[in-house]
Amino acid sequence: MKRIVCTSISKHRQFATSSINAANKNYKLVIVGSGTGGTATANKFARKLGRGAVAVIEPTDVHYYQPMFTLVGGGIKRFDQTSLNRSELLPNKVDWIKERVSKFDPDNNQVTTESGDTITYEYLITATGLQLNFNQIKGLEEALAEDPAVCSNYSPKTVTKTFPALQAFQEGNVIFTLPATPIKCAGAPQKIMYLADEYLRNAGKRDKANVVFNSSLGGIFGVKKYAEALLPIVKRKNLTCNFRTNLTEVNHKKREATFVNLDTGEESVYEYSFLHAVPPMSAVDAVKNSPLVDETGYVTVDKTTLQHTKYSNVFGIGDNCNLPSSKTAAAAAAQAGILSSNLSSVMNGSKPTAIYDGYTSCPLVTAHNKCVLAEFDFDGEPLETFPFNQAKERYSMFVMKAYMMPTMYWRMLLKGIWNGPKPVRKLLHMGMSR
Repeated sequence: MKRIVCTSISKHRQFATSSINAANKNYKLVIVGSGTGGTATANKFARKLGRGAVAVIEPTDVHYYQPMFTLVGGGIKRFDQTSLNRSELLPNKVDWIKERVSKFDPDNNQVTTESGDTITYEYLITATGLQLNFNQIKGLEEALAEDPAVCSNYSPKTVTKTFPALQAFQEGNVIFTLPATPIKCAGAPQKIMYLADEYLRNAGKRDKANVVFNSSLGGIFGVKKYAEALLPIVKRKNLTCNFRTNLTEVNHKKREATFVNLDTGEESVYEYSFLHAVPPMSAVDAVKNSPLVDETGYVTVDKTTLQHTKYSNVFGIGDNCNLPSSKTAAAAAAQAGILSSNLSSVMNGSKPTAIYDGYTSCPLVTAHNKCVLAEFDFDGEPLETFPFNQAKERYSMFVMKAYMMPTMYWRMLLKGIWNGPKPVRKLLHMGMSR
């Protein structure tokens, strides 16, 4: 009979290990992954279901507030401000199983961990996020390891390289990329470009820099209102944008980056003096190889209820889902409230009725004191919280992004008591907004 070692969290937030008979333990709810969505739902359902009913399967100790990585790369925040131990975030009523899931078996209501242990459930939430596939760009892993001019804000292992690389820049091409896959926060690759441009201007080096944004997308941003606001900023800053252009190889010994035009197949080789590379991303391997996904490799959920389209006792949240919305913490916040309501209904024998409208937000930092706060729905229609034009660069929105949102994230969102700004939006618009 197999047994697992489970890490539980005491009420004093000290680590304690206990042996749990996984073969005979049937959790009411298993949550796989403890990022934004997983942690928020763990806190919600620990309160609903009580001690020992919920298990969180998560192998890592540290939770990162990834939206702050842009500000770390831009020299505005410190890296040590981006993380907390999961023991401070997960509720003491859950069993924290510190392993990685290797197999999903939804037909038998089971998951298997990498150590070979089997855990059964009545209900399952997939919240595994995305994995970073640096290895899919030839030479990129070696370049990140060996070239101080190559960096990426997308990993805690590489984000601390970005600002030193900017400081060391003397002259040449300053290149930023965006890959041809869904990614976390599709606005982040251009945010660091704006901050880099500002830093180089303040350092007296901007006239020696050719700042280039090579993006696989067809435009600067996917929502028309904000794209129209960003293009004049790009022009004002004298930034070169090449769209439908995808990074395929980095040769750090020659300091060359190879790109392919996604429409024509034509290759272009750029010399670089600074390269911020965003890796291709996907659902984690265990999810991609499971019966839970569609042909895209993402968990197949109803986009409005977040319930799996085949397995009614399975729900998904966040980046691992095939939702046609941007993959951001703001989206996960809105989804957490919908998921909680709908899963509770299903547990009570009712149908899910709460509707997710695709709300997400992307605070587009354009300088160390300015931000365009993009908020929109599934259809790319603006869904703004404040009763003013959020497409305009504002200091107030930067303050909210840099100083207010981190506190809300740690103390409210992850604790399961913040489901996005919808109530605030309706109040500020006197009930006239969705």
